[in-house]
Amino acid sequence: MAYNSSESRNPFVENAIQYTVAAAHATFDKNKKEALDKLLLQGLDIMILGCNDFYSYRNQIEALGLPLTPEALATLPPFTSITFNSEESNGGNCKPEVAKTGLGSSAAMTTAVVAALLHYLGVVNLSTSSADQHQENKNSTDLDIVHMIAQSAHCIAQGKVGSGFDVSSAVYGSQRYVRFSPEVLSAAQAAVKGMPLEEVIGNILNGKWDHERTEFSLPPLMTLLLGEPGTGGSSTPSMVGAVKKWQKADPEKSQERWRKLADANSELETQLNMLRKLAKEHWDAYKCVIDNCSRLKPAKWIEGVTEPIKAEVVKVLRKAREVMLEIRNHMRTMGEAAGVPIEPESQTKLLDATMNMEGVLLAGVPGAGGFDAVFAVTLGDSSRNVTNAWSSHNVLALLVREDPQGVCLESGDPRCREITSAVSSVNIK
Repeated sequence: MAYNSSESRNPFVENAIQYTVAAAHATFDKNKKEALDKLLLQGLDIMILGCNDFYSYRNQIEALGLPLTPEALATLPPFTSITFNSEESNGGNCKPEVAKTGLGSSAAMTTAVVAALLHYLGVVNLSTSSADQHQENKNSTDLDIVHMIAQSAHCIAQGKVGSGFDVSSAVYGSQRYVRFSPEVLSAAQAAVKGMPLEEVIGNILNGKWDHERTEFSLPPLMTLLLGEPGTGGSSTPSMVGAVKKWQKADPEKSQERWRKLADANSELETQLNMLRKLAKEHWDAYKCVIDNCSRLKPAKWIEGVTEPIKAEVVKVLRKAREVMLEIRNHMRTMGEAAGVPIEPESQTKLLDATMNMEGVLLAGVPGAGGFDAVFAVTLGDSSRNVTNAWSSHNVLALLVREDPQGVCLESGDPRCREITSAVSSVNIK
């Protein structure tokens, strides 16, 4: 690879390319390997575009005097130049970090590079964004290959084996996920110690990937909103470290709390799946209830409902809310025991107010918690009320939405749109 002298190296891009080329060599026969070598000798130009959803633009919006709303965010052109956190936040002694929204940009970029190259080199055949379900099922094996290579490259680039959920989400889209055993990536870690990469890739592709991935998406007529409070981020590693320290110091109570939280998470999944089932089997009644509830505060959802099916839909909606409140309580209790703000008091006030609004089913803090973000699930057309309310509390609702599809070939070429100076390329010589 060739770099401009002024550019810093990107381990995620480097490992994505190296592992992808090695995967092609490991799976191709002799003739295909010769063709691959000739192709690579010609060089490749790779253009990586950063989607706006991964980066924070609230400073630009405020500088333009615009309100903190999704509509203002939508006025920015695609692939707008990225911004940096202030030097003060980094002590002024190093280059400021890119201002991100915490949606797993490194995992998404690694997955995109791996998927694009595997498709270009002929290792996999990805479906387009408009493909039907039959085509998606047909390409499931190809996605598995993308997943294994992307997980390995991302693991080596970040220097540790994480949960893998961010990469899995980038590959497959919305899902219920149980992580793989860290040992499955021992081969990838061996590459760092000098084992031939092609041999490493063979072990990875033939390894026992024991993660669990189940289809999951929001019920119809529901919208997932993500908000950026802009109150300063939380350090995920330090928060996780504090929780682990608490687990070690008080294993009995911490294990019991984890069990209750896991049970509540499973119960919320059950309620949402039940709503999907009701929508599929009783669409008219389901739609009517969602439309009505979108205009009412939760306490009034059941008023005037007499038909059994509609009453059942409302019952499940209310149960989902009840379980979400239980989840939030467990997370607050866990944070208090560990001495970290998993759901800070400022977020609690915002989330309570959000959950009491018309048409709001759920609200909470995503990921490891802290000050980074808040989320809400809204019914019908009630999202606008939430985004406006968040704006009044200095919270910017992002444009990102849930996507059950995952990685695919875009039907349009993003280079045909306006491209800013944020775009750069990596040349492979």
